[in-house]
Amino acid sequence: MRLVPTAISDVWIVEPKVFGDARGFFYESFNERLWRELTHLEFRFVQDNHSRSARGVLRGLHYQTHQTQGKLLRVSIGEIFDVAVDLRRSSPTFGKSVGVRLSAENKNMLWIPPGFAHGFLVLSELADVLYKATDYYAPQHECTLAWNDPMLGIDWPLAAGGCGPDGPVLSVKDRAGKLLKDTPVFP
Repeated sequence: MRLVPTAISDVWIVEPKVFGDARGFFYESFNERLWRELTHLEFRFVQDNHSRSARGVLRGLHYQTHQTQGKLLRVSIGEIFDVAVDLRRSSPTFGKSVGVRLSAENKNMLWIPPGFAHGFLVLSELADVLYKATDYYAPQHECTLAWNDPMLGIDWPLAAGGCGPDGPVLSVKDRAGKLLKDTPVFP
């Protein structure tokens, strides 16, 4: 496993060591001892989640104001454009985002620490996204940041996601996302 820095220092691309041959491949998707040695983080993962979405679906940008979650994400089927937005007001990268393509083919993962909003756009016909979370889902503390807030300036690859003039496919909750200036953030 190797950590690759991104434009936001606390967000990392995680490249697993993949062993492949004519039969297929094998890799450890998570090893707690190695994770702690590489990251020096003391977070425990307490919940695993799995979502399946069709092309053009955009989920997010979600976060919890309490019971904040760090997330380690990977894609087992398909490809997504995964986004993390820094919501830590004291951070030099407050309001900035990182976008990374994660796929079953590249097998990369993304570490998003607590204090960030997270979302993704499905670029393939179908995508299965698996992620480990450092705290439990708490719907009473969940917030949704508008995926298209011009202040964020996220360059979503909408054409690659097959999005037409109406944009991506959104849930009711995601259509009601709030602008950064109108949503709670972290100290």
